[in-house]
Amino acid sequence: MGVERAVTRWYVQRQLILDEIAELEAKLQSARENMQPSAGEEQRKLKRQIAEAQDKLRLMGSCPKPMMG
Repeated sequence: MGVERAVTRWYVQRQLILDEIAELEAKLQSARENMQPSAGEEQRKLKRQIAEAQDKLRLMGSCPKPMMG
């Protein structure tokens, strides 16, 4: 049984966004541990990027159902 292109694309895009969120959260944790004077601005920037990535994930919606098989 084959999986439709839309379903495969949805899973790939979802995984890329989840990986991006995980990477940003790791950077945020690292910035919190370093706590340099300029870290506050960097933390705000990372939090905004995380929120944007989570919005992209939410806007993707649920997985499209395959029409075949």
